[in-house]
Amino acid sequence: MLLEVGRVCMKKYGRDAGSRAVITAVQGNRVMVITAERPKERKCNPNHLEFLNEVIDAKNKELVNKTLGIKEKQPRPEAAPKAQKKK
Repeated sequence: MLLEVGRVCMKKYGRDAGSRAVITAVQGNRVMVITAERPKERKCNPNHLEFLNEVIDAKNKELVNKTLGIKEKQPRPEAAPKAQKKK
């Protein structure tokens, strides 16, 4: 079945066309996807997806990020305390 949670696909239309996506939920005639361009979960029309022969565990965030090529943000280094101005 093509419409299944964890299916890896390619977006054909829209702002993030050409990027890989993972289906996270199926809701009637819509699916929820996470894409490499916009990692926030969004609704998508299944007609706008090209399904690939790859299925992963969509609940495993680390695996989803690795599949889509999303790099985790590194925490900012602590700023050095500013010197007090003398009056």
